[in-house]
Amino acid sequence: MESENISTTTVGLPENAHRELKHGEVYRPILQPEYKFPETTAYSISLGLLMAIIFSAAAAYSGLKIGQVMEAAIPISIIAVGISAAARKRKALGQNVIVQSIGASSGVIVAGAIFTIPALYILKLNASFFQIFFASMLGGFLGILFLIPFRKFFVKEMHGKFPFPEATAITEILVTGEKGGKSAGVLVTSGIIGGLYDFCFSSLHLWKETFTSRVLPWGEVIADKLKLLFQLNVSAMIFGFGYLIGLKYSLIITIGSFLSWFVIIPLINQIGQIAAAGSGANFFAAMPPEQIFSQFVRPIGIGAIAMAGIIGILKSYKIIGNAFSLAIKGFTKKKKQSQYDAELHLRTQKDISMHILLLLVGLTIVGIFIFLLIGVNITPLQAIIALLTVVIISFLFTSVAANAIAIVGTNPVSGMTLMTLILSSLILTQAGLSGKEGMISALVIGGIVCTALSMAGGFITDLKVGYWIGSTPLKQESYKFLGAIVSAATVGLVIFILNASYGFTKEDYVRNQNIFTQTELLMIENGTADKELLDRYAKALNAAEPLVAPQANAMAAVIQPLMSPQAKVDWILYLVGVFIALFVNWLGISPLAFALGMYLPLPLNTPLLVGGLISHFVQKWTKEEKLRSARVQRGTLIASGFMAGASLFGVVGALLLFFKVQLYKFVGDWGESNAAEWLSIIMFALLILYFVLDTLSAKPDKE
Repeated sequence: MESENISTTTVGLPENAHRELKHGEVYRPILQPEYKFPETTAYSISLGLLMAIIFSAAAAYSGLKIGQVMEAAIPISIIAVGISAAARKRKALGQNVIVQSIGASSGVIVAGAIFTIPALYILKLNASFFQIFFASMLGGFLGILFLIPFRKFFVKEMHGKFPFPEATAITEILVTGEKGGKSAGVLVTSGIIGGLYDFCFSSLHLWKETFTSRVLPWGEVIADKLKLLFQLNVSAMIFGFGYLIGLKYSLIITIGSFLSWFVIIPLINQIGQIAAAGSGANFFAAMPPEQIFSQFVRPIGIGAIAMAGIIGILKSYKIIGNAFSLAIKGFTKKKKQSQYDAELHLRTQKDISMHILLLLVGLTIVGIFIFLLIGVNITPLQAIIALLTVVIISFLFTSVAANAIAIVGTNPVSGMTLMTLILSSLILTQAGLSGKEGMISALVIGGIVCTALSMAGGFITDLKVGYWIGSTPLKQESYKFLGAIVSAATVGLVIFILNASYGFTKEDYVRNQNIFTQTELLMIENGTADKELLDRYAKALNAAEPLVAPQANAMAAVIQPLMSPQAKVDWILYLVGVFIALFVNWLGISPLAFALGMYLPLPLNTPLLVGGLISHFVQKWTKEEKLRSARVQRGTLIASGFMAGASLFGVVGALLLFFKVQLYKFVGDWGESNAAEWLSIIMFALLILYFVLDTLSAKPDKE
C-alpha cells in the first residue's frame, strides 16, 4: 500500500536536473526515493488506457495521412494535468507520470504499424486484424524488454550528458501542472478549432485540401512544359507539426523536397528533351510532375533514407558498445558490491528483475515464433530464420533508437526499418521464400522490428521523465505492457476501418467511395467498359485522395523488387539517393530529415516550413526571456491542439465514410472548383492569423 508522505514532496526540479553531476554528487528527484507516493491507482491506469485508445486512433490517421505520427506524449501529459487540476486531485504528480507513460504507448505502437502493415494492402496482399494486432503487440513487448537493461545507462549513468528534449518538455508540463495550470483549456480550444477546420475540407469539401500553382493563369502551362509545380496542403495538423519541429528541421525537410520537385523533376524532363532532340519525342513530355516524382524521384528518396539510417548507426557505435557493457553488467552484478545493493533497495532504482526479464524475453520470442509459423504460414525452418532476424536486428538497433531520442528527440525508425526489410528479404530469399509469401513474411518482420525500435525510443523518454520526477521504474515498466496491448488492438481496428473507408491506392479509394457499381468495376477490370465509363473512371482516379501512407509506400516499393526476381530494381536511382545522403551528411545537415523531404510529396512539406517560420517568429519577437518562454509554451499547446483535434476529427470522418455517410454530397461540385482552391489559401491565412494572435497574447506567470 502506498503511503501518504506527501510532505516530502518538493514541487520543482532540483538545480542539478539538467547538468552533469560532480564527483560524489547525487540527484534527488521531486518524489524522494525513501518514500512511496500514489502512482498506479485505478484513476491513473484507467485514464492512461483511455488516452492510449484515443491517441492510437488519432496518431494512426495522422501518420497515414501525412506520413508523420502526431505527438502523443506531450498532449497526453497536458490532458492528464488538466483533468487532475479540474478534479482538484491531490498528489497527482506520480499518477500523471503513469497516465502519460501508458498513454504514450499509442504513438510508438502506431509508428511501428503504419510504417509497414499498410504496405500489405498497397501490394494487394491484405492483412487481417489479428496479423496487425500480434505484430504490433509482440514488437512492442520486444522493445520494452530490450530497453530495460539499458535504462540505467541512458537515464542515470548519462545524466546531464543527453538533452532529452521531449522528456524535458513533458517533465516541465507535469511539474507545472502540480502547481496548478490552465494549459488544458488552451489545448481543448485549439483542438476544436483545428479539428473543425480540417473536417471542413476533408469531410465537407467546403474548400480544397491542397492549393497548387495550377490555379494561376500561367501555372498550368509551366507545370506542363517545364514540370514546375508548387503545392501547399492547408491542413492545420501539418502546420502544427511544422511549428513543433521548429525552423531548423522543417527547413531541412522542405529543402530536400525542393530539390526533388524544383531541381530533379525539371532536370529529368530537360534530359528527356535533349535525348529526344534527334527523334523529336520526349518520353517525359506527357507525364505530369506528380508522375515523374512517383516513378523516378521517389526511389532516389528511398535510397537516401536507407543511407541516412546506416549513417545513424555508424555514428552510434560507441553508444551501442557502452549500452551493451552496462546491460551485461546488469545481468552479472555480484552481491558483494554494497553500493549497488543499496541502490537496488531504492524505490526509484527498482527495475523488473533480471530473472523475470529473461523469462519474459523467452516467452515473447516463443510468441513471435508461433505467430510467424501460424499467422504468416511459413515452414518451421523459415520461421526460425525469420525469428533470428527479428531478435538480432531489434536488439542491435534498440540502443540506436534510444540514443536518437535522447539527443534530438527524433527516432530514425524509417531508415532502420528499410534496412531491416532489405536484410530480411535477402535472407528469406536464400531460405526459399519469394513472391507473395516472401513479401508478407518480410513486411511482418519489418512490422515487428519497427514497432520494437519505435517502442524503445519512446519508452526511454518515459523512463527519463520518471527519473527526474522520482517515479518507480518497475511500475512504469510493468504497466507499459498493458498500454502496448491496448494500443495494438486500437491501431489494428483503425487501420482496418481506414482501409475500408479511404484505401491506400487510388483504385481502392475510388472503389470505397461507391461512385461505380460492382458491375461497372468488373467491366473496367475485364476490359469490357466503353469509352464513357473509362473516361469517368480516369477522372475519378485523377481526383482520388487515398491515404498517403508514405513510409508504407516506401516499404512496398523496396520489398516488391527484392521478392520478385523478374521485376526491375531501380538500383541506380537508389544509389543516387545514397550519394546525396552522404553529401548532405558531409555538409553537417541531418541526412534523415533531408531524405524524408526528398521522399514525401511536396504539398505535405511546404506547410511544415510555414509552421517552422512561425515558430522562429514567435521566439524572436521579443528579447524578454519570460515573455518569450510564455509565448513559445502557448504556441506549443495550440500546435499540439491542432494536431490532436484534426487527427480525431479525421477519424470521425473516416468512420462516416465507413458507414457510407458522404457529407460532401451536399456541396456538389463546389469542392472541385477553382473557387474552392482559392478559398483554401484564404482559410489557411486566417488559421495562421488566429495562431499568431493567440500565441502572442500569452503573458508570463506572475511571481
